[in-house]
Amino acid sequence: MDAAVRFLLDGQAISVPEAPPTMTVLEYLRERLGRTGTKEGCAEGDCGACTVVLGELTPAGRPRYRAINSCIRLLPSIDGKELVTVESLQAPDGSLHPVQQAMVDQHGSQCGFCTPGFVMSLFALYLEEAQPTRERVLETLSGNLCRCTGYRPIIDAALRMGEYPAPVHWSRQSAQDAGRGKALRALRRESALKLPGWHSPRTVDELAAILSAHPEALILAGGTDVGLWVTKQLRALSSVVYLGEIEALQRIDIDAETIQVGAAVSLTDAWNAIVAEYPQLAEMAQRFGSPPVRNSGTLCGNLANGSPIGDSMPALIALDAELELRQGAQSRRLPLERFYLGYQRRDLKPGEFIVSVSIPRARSGLKFANYKVSKRIDQDISALCVAIALELDGHQVRTVRIAFGGMAAVPSRARATEQALTGRPWTRESLEAATLELANDFEPLSDLRASSGYRLEVGANLLRRFHLEQGGAGRPMRIGDV
Repeated sequence: MDAAVRFLLDGQAISVPEAPPTMTVLEYLRERLGRTGTKEGCAEGDCGACTVVLGELTPAGRPRYRAINSCIRLLPSIDGKELVTVESLQAPDGSLHPVQQAMVDQHGSQCGFCTPGFVMSLFALYLEEAQPTRERVLETLSGNLCRCTGYRPIIDAALRMGEYPAPVHWSRQSAQDAGRGKALRALRRESALKLPGWHSPRTVDELAAILSAHPEALILAGGTDVGLWVTKQLRALSSVVYLGEIEALQRIDIDAETIQVGAAVSLTDAWNAIVAEYPQLAEMAQRFGSPPVRNSGTLCGNLANGSPIGDSMPALIALDAELELRQGAQSRRLPLERFYLGYQRRDLKPGEFIVSVSIPRARSGLKFANYKVSKRIDQDISALCVAIALELDGHQVRTVRIAFGGMAAVPSRARATEQALTGRPWTRESLEAATLELANDFEPLSDLRASSGYRLEVGANLLRRFHLEQGGAGRPMRIGDV
């Protein structure tokens, strides 16, 4: 048993013998290494004070660096990767990195607590883009909170950081040099990492065998949910099986009919592939957590979680996505909408796991939209989410699939509403009749995010919005209609 987590830090190979499965990267940095630049704010991946950058080899063999939340990332999951903290950016001669210097020059630091997290988010952007737009900067910083409300100078620093001379230490070019790739390849394991309570299998067959022998084991993908079990609920994870080292599960395969996303594909990469096919999902992808959350979390992990307010489910159910499941040597396929049996109950047998999700490619004539309603634009849980996929035959509805999140104990279709539309003219009058069926489809709860009546009314309004956006016919809208 190789019972040590290995990763690169400042060019040195670090080995952590028998790291506890529940030790976070943040905990290791602050308590074991004394790297206190990385802060703990919320301990749930929302505030960004704990942001670090993680480097790993892409399938093409080149290093790629992305920001992650260290407070909810478990230390064994960074085995074989490169960790970059705010202390890593200063050059050996003491000079600051352009991102840091821009923050100083633009007065981007107020009390200073959140500053290292902002710097690391911007550092990841610096390595990716030479001259990012303001919109790109705002998206990058959507996972970082400043309690001093000093965002303007931070944004100014982000827009100016590319104007400084390229540093010798951590320039875009040096981040891609052959030495870094060689050092990462040297950390690659020929066999699985095994720690007390932790397995990182390398193949799907090995994963299936472990779960057949230990069906009670926790399957871990990105950890953006499980991390909170550790930091907020103080759970002890006795047996963890990590998917992140299985190359076959990191694939996105696109053919003439489907986009197939493996169980270990990050939300960042999954959304990029899906949005390329369905640009209507661009806003949802941008509002789905923050960049550090999307860089760690996985699409299939979000599906497996089965939360009634998970934002990926309505869109994929409306598009008729299908799961590939495996138990031992047996595989089966299951429509995503049939995967959810009840609150926190899924159609998974003991030792069974998700291999991938397949999303049909866009068809000619398909009208599709996805809407999210929440109190904040960035990093907020939906009060309501709906996706609608419609096909017309002339001016009549041939097929329609309407999937809601936040209306029931599971993400589900509005079947009575669909039935009221199918075969009817695509008119305002038909739509109004169909919206009355929402109350037959759902009896939503009232909670902190919205009341039952609000959810039903907003659900009906979103169907009206879709009708208007898709050029539906009928009488003009009047004041009081919505």
